[in-house]
Amino acid sequence: MSVQVIEGGITSPKGFKAAGVKCGIKKDKLDLAVIYTEMPAVAAMAYTQNRARAAPIEVMIRDSPRTLRAFVINSGNANALTGPKGIEDAEAMRTSVALPLGLEPIEVGVASTGVIGRFLPMDKVTSGIAQAVKQLDRGTEADMEAAKAIMTTDTRVKSFACHVTLRDGTVATIAGIAKGSGMISPAMRTMHATTLSFIATDACVQGDVSIQWQRIMDSSFNVINVDGDQSTNDISAFMANSAAGGAPADDDPALWEGVLHIAQSLSKAVVVDGEGATKLIEVVVTGAKDDNEARAAARSVVASNLVKAAVFGADPNFGRILAALGNSGSEFDISKVKLTLKNGRTVVLFEQGSPVIVPGSPDENVARAILREKRIMVLLELGVGNGKGEAWGCDLSYEYVHINASYTT
Repeated sequence: MSVQVIEGGITSPKGFKAAGVKCGIKKDKLDLAVIYTEMPAVAAMAYTQNRARAAPIEVMIRDSPRTLRAFVINSGNANALTGPKGIEDAEAMRTSVALPLGLEPIEVGVASTGVIGRFLPMDKVTSGIAQAVKQLDRGTEADMEAAKAIMTTDTRVKSFACHVTLRDGTVATIAGIAKGSGMISPAMRTMHATTLSFIATDACVQGDVSIQWQRIMDSSFNVINVDGDQSTNDISAFMANSAAGGAPADDDPALWEGVLHIAQSLSKAVVVDGEGATKLIEVVVTGAKDDNEARAAARSVVASNLVKAAVFGADPNFGRILAALGNSGSEFDISKVKLTLKNGRTVVLFEQGSPVIVPGSPDENVARAILREKRIMVLLELGVGNGKGEAWGCDLSYEYVHINASYTT
C-alpha cells in the first residue's frame, strides 16, 4: 500500500487551519468548529437521503458549491425540523464566518448535529463563530479542538491523516475528522451518516470529482451501520486546495487510495464508537452476482437488530444471519452458501444448504468464543458470481437503549 499513515489531524494538509470552541449550546463542552483553507478548495459533497433533511443540508443542496474556503459545524443541536427559521439560521452561520474572513457566504459550508426539533441559540452561535475565526490555527491543539467540537454522544475523537506520493512525485497529505456513534445508517449520495465527516487534502484537484467521491462513500460510510436509523443531518465533505502543488491529480489512483484509507478509518471508528457498542462486526461477502449486491448483502447483515443482539450475547445463531441475507434482495444459491466466523480461529456454521455445527459440540463452543471477542469477522460465500463487498457494524447492547431512552435529558 502506498499510503503512509502519519500523526496529525485536519490541519495536516498545507493551507488548512481549524478551531473548536465552547459557544454554549452544550454545557461546558466544545460545540462549534470552523475549518478554513487559505486558498479555494475544490469540493465534493455527499448528503443524507432522509427526506426530513436538516436545514444545513437543505442550504448545501440548494447551493451545491463546487469550491469552498471554510466549513462551520455546530454540535448539540441538529437544526432539523425547524422550518424557515432553521434555514435562516444556517445561512446566518455561513455569513458569520464569511464576513470576518472576507469571503462570500456561498464559499462557506455549514453542518449541524445534535437534538432534532430545537431552534439554535443564534446569539451564542454567532458569538462562538467570531471566537473560532479569531482562533484559527494549525497543529495538534487546533486539530483536537475541532474534532472534539463536532462530537455529540461520541466517546472518542475520530481523526486520521496520511501521506501519499502522486504519480508526478508530489507528496500530498490527506486528513479527516468525523463524528458519529448513534443514528448511524448512512446512504449518502453526491450532489443531491448522524455521521459528519470532513476530509481535506493539499493535492492539486481541478475538476468535478463527485463520481470519485461517490465511490469513496459506497466503500466507506455507506456500508456502516450502528442502529439502522438514517440521520436527518448526514454529510461528508471533501476539500482539495492544491497547496502541495504538482500536476492535477483528479484521476490519480494514489490520491483516491489515500482518501479511501482515511474514509474507511473514520467509518470504522464511528462503528467502534457506536452508542453502547462492545464489538465490531465485519461482514465480508464473496461470490455475489456483482459488487453492489455483495455490499447490499453485507449491509443487510450488519443492519439486522437480531444479528446485533446475537453477537452481543455471543450466540452463534446462524439462522439470523441467513435470514438477514434473505432480506437483502441479493441473489444467492442456498446450496452453495457458506457461512464462517473468524477471529484468529475459524469455524463454519452453515454449508451446502445445511447446518454444520451441532448444539453443545466443540465447534459451537469455538463459535461462542469467537463471538465473545471485540472484533468478529463474518464470511459469507453466496455461490452465484464473482462480486465481493464488505460492511461494518456493531452489536446492540443494553447501554444503547439506556442512552437513547434519555437522549434529550
